[in-house]
Amino acid sequence: MEWNAETLQFLSQCFLHTLSPNPEPRRRAESSLSEAADRPNYGLAVLRLVAEPSVDEQIRQCAAVNFKNHLRVRWSTEVSREPNAVTLISIPESEKEQIKTLIVPLMLSATPRIQSQLSEALSLIGKHDFPKKWPSLLPELVSSLRTASQSSDYATINGILGTANSIFKKFRYQYKTNDLLLDLKYCLDNFTAPLLEIFLKTAALIDSVVKSGGPAVAATLRPLIESQRLCCRIFYSLNFQELPEFFEDHMKEWMGEFKKYLTMRYPALEEGSGDGLAVVDELRAAVCENISLYIEKNEEEFQEYLNDFALAVWSLLTTVSASPSRDRLTITAIKFLTTVSTSVHHALFAADNVISQICQGIVIPNVRLRDEDEELFEINYVEFVRRDMEGSDLDTRRRIACELLKGIATNYKERVTAIVSAQIQNMLGSFATNPAVNWKDKDCAIYLVVSLATKKAGGNSVSTDLVNVESFFGSVIVPELKSQDVNGFPMLKAGALKFFTMFRNQISKPIAIALVPDVVRFLGSESNVVHSYAANCIEKLLLVKEEGGMARYTSSDISPFLPVLIGNLFNALKFPESEENQYIMKCIMRVLGVADITREVAGPCISELTNVLAEVCKNPKNPVFNHYLFEAVAVLVRRACEKDTSLISAFEGSLFPSLQTILVNDVTEFFPYAFQLLAQLVELNRPPIPPSYLQIFELLLSPDSWRKTANVPALVRLLQAFLQKAPHELNREGRLSQVLGIFERLVSSHTTDEQGFYVLNTVIENLGYEVIAPYVSHIWVTLFGRLQKNRTVKFVKSFLIFMSLFLVKHGSANLVDSINAVQPNIFLVILEQFWIPNLKLITGAIELKLTSVASTRLLCESPALLDPTSVKQWGKLLDSIVTLLSRPEQDRVEVEPEVLDIGETMVYAATYVPLQNAGRKEEDPLKEIKDPKEFLVASLANLSAHSPGRYPQIINENLDQANQTALLQLCGTYKLPIV
Repeated sequence: MEWNAETLQFLSQCFLHTLSPNPEPRRRAESSLSEAADRPNYGLAVLRLVAEPSVDEQIRQCAAVNFKNHLRVRWSTEVSREPNAVTLISIPESEKEQIKTLIVPLMLSATPRIQSQLSEALSLIGKHDFPKKWPSLLPELVSSLRTASQSSDYATINGILGTANSIFKKFRYQYKTNDLLLDLKYCLDNFTAPLLEIFLKTAALIDSVVKSGGPAVAATLRPLIESQRLCCRIFYSLNFQELPEFFEDHMKEWMGEFKKYLTMRYPALEEGSGDGLAVVDELRAAVCENISLYIEKNEEEFQEYLNDFALAVWSLLTTVSASPSRDRLTITAIKFLTTVSTSVHHALFAADNVISQICQGIVIPNVRLRDEDEELFEINYVEFVRRDMEGSDLDTRRRIACELLKGIATNYKERVTAIVSAQIQNMLGSFATNPAVNWKDKDCAIYLVVSLATKKAGGNSVSTDLVNVESFFGSVIVPELKSQDVNGFPMLKAGALKFFTMFRNQISKPIAIALVPDVVRFLGSESNVVHSYAANCIEKLLLVKEEGGMARYTSSDISPFLPVLIGNLFNALKFPESEENQYIMKCIMRVLGVADITREVAGPCISELTNVLAEVCKNPKNPVFNHYLFEAVAVLVRRACEKDTSLISAFEGSLFPSLQTILVNDVTEFFPYAFQLLAQLVELNRPPIPPSYLQIFELLLSPDSWRKTANVPALVRLLQAFLQKAPHELNREGRLSQVLGIFERLVSSHTTDEQGFYVLNTVIENLGYEVIAPYVSHIWVTLFGRLQKNRTVKFVKSFLIFMSLFLVKHGSANLVDSINAVQPNIFLVILEQFWIPNLKLITGAIELKLTSVASTRLLCESPALLDPTSVKQWGKLLDSIVTLLSRPEQDRVEVEPEVLDIGETMVYAATYVPLQNAGRKEEDPLKEIKDPKEFLVASLANLSAHSPGRYPQIINENLDQANQTALLQLCGTYKLPIV
């Protein structure tokens, strides 16, 4: 794309039309820009448009955003390993060099809004190219910084510092590698001196402006304070990995200014209108992060400054208001004190009354509810619950204040417990004098108990030393739960429900069961938070286990109020903003998993669930809710049909219209769920399956159905169900050939090869050899081709499991002969190169039994191995079998080298994780064999009895000493000698 008047006109018009309120010209413009983006020099042309002063500012700003996004996806593109994936065209190297030449001066001269976009764009380039491929950047920034410093041009200074801050962020939170440290050294060598220079110059200017006073103080101070904040953020990045020598040498200058910003006040900014206070607080927060970093990582060097900073931060916190605008400063300051409290310098908190003063002056004021908390509770329940119940409140005042108490309690537990316990009793006493007015005191008391509870290792139980749980529950929590007004004081009700949920393991079953009907009532509360907490409380109670692992609450416990419970749950979904409430749907799923599902329960439930499903199909937007919805349907179908198989047709009648809507209307988000539910229904039917399913079977065999990788596991699950329930259908109209075509497609890709083996295993398991025989040679050719070209550990394990299944289903002779039919004597090569060395890698009880039994049968039945010329292979295979059966998994399974395989589990039967309640049960193909170790020694004993004296010598020559010992022990255990 050449830069000329026509290009300028074209791009200007396109960016103008992207701002149009009318969708048609906006779509046309976006399409034109998308096409142009593939042409060389597009990014350069857009950057030149941004620099063109004659073009309207709004168009240039739009172009700057487009330029940034263009760099994000095209500066460095990764080539996908998938055959059908689209790879964007990268920006050519020559264009990259021109962009890097132009961007810095353009960014520094741009207006603030365009400057921020170009600064982000520069950071994107820096992420890939700095410093090795862009050695001119840092010298250019330093030169520009010194020039701007001479004229005190703080618009330019702050632009440069903002850019430096962005590119230096890479040094935070990254693993320490040699390459990273080399890059860091380069930055330290070139930028630390200019950074300190501008930091001290700006500090002197701030002092001068504050001293001189005058009407323009606020306007003059603002860019100076912002400059210091940016310097602090750069300080944080450059110090994050380790303490650099330059900063250690100049620690006094840095710490002196840091302390000043925590103790000095700037009335012109802080007391004026606008965001002046926020600007100063951001600087203070940055200072708190820096000193927190030093107390964590450079404790010894920082020690002499610690007392002064601790006092400064404490004093600051006692004066900070409860305004939300000051939250970040409060949180970072409290985090610093928390870090000090758990360090070797915790003695700062040991003096008389210090803990009490911190509790009264810092903790309690920050734990008490604020107007903003009440507002969030009422107008954004999802965010309130996310913070309060799900633990995402780590950066809120309430949570961080409690973390400070926990930190101090690390070394002064008894004193903290005594002081906080007394505070809790004082607040409960205050509530008792006037409940209507002082309800926030009770809320604060409950919050402290819940937040300071400690989780016991290895479970969900929590404990507290602040109160006696049973007594507190009875006197403080139960009155709230027993309140007949489910809408009164909703925040107190939510706190009580949260306490019940948190301490559910400690509350005895009779007391808890007596209160569940009260919790069920709160499902009718108009407060979204309250009915969400009530649902969560019930759901978590149903998960409680006794010490032996048995469920504490069973179907008989909830049956007396089951109709009311289910009715209230579905009614709660009708409250405004709770139509897709994930806590309610999760509770429905859990109740259906525990309750006694009779026909009377199943009918209304499936009706309600399909109504909800019909609504969410119109616009799926809450994936968590949708997941629990499908889980609820799956568990209802499973448990109802287990009890009464006549319900299958009724469920089909209810669900088929919804599933048809999903497939016909292309609700792609729900395809995997729909296929899993269909698989579940197919499996529940007794052969012959109804004709309506065969239409789905035809759709399943179409190659188009398999194009989306996300659908593959669910489609495989459905295909397996059909293959198991209607194997005879495969003999018609070339369907087996189509199924094997699907296997071939799946096994060719490393992302779906495991699914391909699931299909193949199901075919081998359910069809007779006479049916599959014409196709076996092609199957082996396909698998051998993948073994040669792109094998992974995962693939080899799947291949070994498949061969084992083939052997136990169709015999060792068919296995060996069919493989050798591809190429004479290739079986022994496969055995030596793949079977013997990889047998030890097999995991999973069913897979281990399958492969060990198959290997044993091969050892004792196959003429190819019993031939005297195959003595070595026989011995090595036995060595591998003994390794598999005698050694713990961690001793024989190596960490797989492929990154893609980390976390994957090799299983024989495919179960698709997203729907636990529709999962396919693992079938053991060798139910008649109980103990693979006994099977091995019995087979060897029988074999050796026919050739006495032959096999002990082979064993002695080919098994390692540990395996010989293990085999001897097995023979002794089962009293079956090898003679």
